[in-house]
Amino acid sequence: MQIETALYIGQQAIYTVLWVIAFPLLIGLITGLVVSIFQATTQIQEQTLAFIPKIVAIMAAIALLGRFMLSRLIEFTLLMFDFARTVSGS
Repeated sequence: MQIETALYIGQQAIYTVLWVIAFPLLIGLITGLVVSIFQATTQIQEQTLAFIPKIVAIMAAIALLGRFMLSRLIEFTLLMFDFARTVSGS
């Protein structure tokens, strides 16, 4: 395997991971920020209050964006199978 090919595979793996985790992570970040602002304005300092909305928001994001995330993972998997076939010489 050429070094360029290995670097390309690594680059595609990193891009795929970033695309898959970016949206649920961003939604969790926004939800956490909103809950933190709510806690600061109401002076509720309960630490466990921030976890439930974040978990619900991230699960909803995964449920809504699961199709997109799965299609990206399938695309990457097919690319890896194609590279494996190319490297093996078949």
